[in-house]
Amino acid sequence: MNEPTAAPDQQPAQKPAQQTQQPEQPATQQLSRRRFFGGSAAVAGAGGLVLGAGAAVALTGAKAPTPPTDLELVEQRSALTEPFYGEHQGGIATAPQDHLVFTSFDLTATTAVELQLVLAKWSAAMAQMTAGRPVGKVEPSREHAIPVDTGEATDLGAHGLTLTLGFGPSLFDERFGLEKFKPVDFAQLPAMAGESLDPAMTGGDLCIQACSNDPQVAYHAVRNLARMARTSVRTKWTVLGFGRASAGANQTTPRNLMGFKDGTRNITSDDDFAQHVWVGDEAGQPWMVGGSYLVARKIHMLIETWDEDPIGDQQSIFGRTKAEGAPLSGAKEHDVPDFHAVHGGAPAIPGDSHMALAAHENNGGTKILRRGYNFTDGLDSVGRLDAGLMFLSFQKDPEQFISLQRKMGKSDRLNEYIRHVGSGVFAVPAGLPAAGSYYGKEFFA
Repeated sequence: MNEPTAAPDQQPAQKPAQQTQQPEQPATQQLSRRRFFGGSAAVAGAGGLVLGAGAAVALTGAKAPTPPTDLELVEQRSALTEPFYGEHQGGIATAPQDHLVFTSFDLTATTAVELQLVLAKWSAAMAQMTAGRPVGKVEPSREHAIPVDTGEATDLGAHGLTLTLGFGPSLFDERFGLEKFKPVDFAQLPAMAGESLDPAMTGGDLCIQACSNDPQVAYHAVRNLARMARTSVRTKWTVLGFGRASAGANQTTPRNLMGFKDGTRNITSDDDFAQHVWVGDEAGQPWMVGGSYLVARKIHMLIETWDEDPIGDQQSIFGRTKAEGAPLSGAKEHDVPDFHAVHGGAPAIPGDSHMALAAHENNGGTKILRRGYNFTDGLDSVGRLDAGLMFLSFQKDPEQFISLQRKMGKSDRLNEYIRHVGSGVFAVPAGLPAAGSYYGKEFFA
């Protein structure tokens, strides 16, 4: 969908986060089947460039450049890294990668010192893994020694891995004496229409959003963070996303599992990030300046029911055409919707369509950054597809999401085909300035 499943519509334009190359990746001699197919997509994309160069060669008589091999393209992709240190955490303004592992944790630690150790160890490990390096020895020299790193991402590289850490409202209770560090009005999301929340998939003291262009790299990162803190944290709920369902700057718009484009009007400009995503002084906490708030919603889609709905009704529910993704008032995907346009005596874009309810034009200019992923968990208890959208959004105030979702929960026709089954809100601190710093350090000064 052009707008998120049960979450708001946005506007275009920011340059993607800078990407750097990890310099010391060893050349792989053999391609695994999985890595070969990952490289094949890159080869297809490169084909247009090679043809263009060939045409130029024919005109100039110059020698045609040698196109990169499959192996070279795969190695370039695996060596791609995103900066870890900086003003903001990665995984927010970063152009969405292909795969997600989102995990919420509850603390079993009972002292502030234990929590401090978890955050310090995690911060150092996150820097290592986003650079494509292991968190310790994969093969110790002593036969009876236990490997520090579990090893399943060895030689894979970073594949653009980002790791984003968030703190749940429950972290700031009396257990660790952190009440004075709680951001202003930071609380669990209120009950809203359209929910059927499973308590086992709700809340959490901490969360990690791992995103990468290789699913095994993202899985390895969360697995090892959980492992190194196993005496202090317990995994509460997790979702594996197999395909991005939001667009970043200069990305083609992907489709969600209902078959509609998702992310056409997403936030991409620096001005919109400053106005709608990055936290300033309003949180009342210096450690949150430059951070954001993450809302996580696991949304189950009633796939079989949706698949029997006529195309005309599907399009009126979304307010857009299915193939092109154009607003029903226009012809092309990126046409600005005209909510006053009339067709056959009725609004061209129905007022109870997902797009009309979510659009910033109809919500006092409110926008959020959507960064969701498709997911599937096989079959449910009655044999239906258990699949949908892992909706993730970033905003400078959770109220941005709450106000929009309350509106859509009451009126959105899409509610007939979706259920919100998991939920959490997390305060995402600003980025770390340099090695030696760690998330939450201000709590223990």
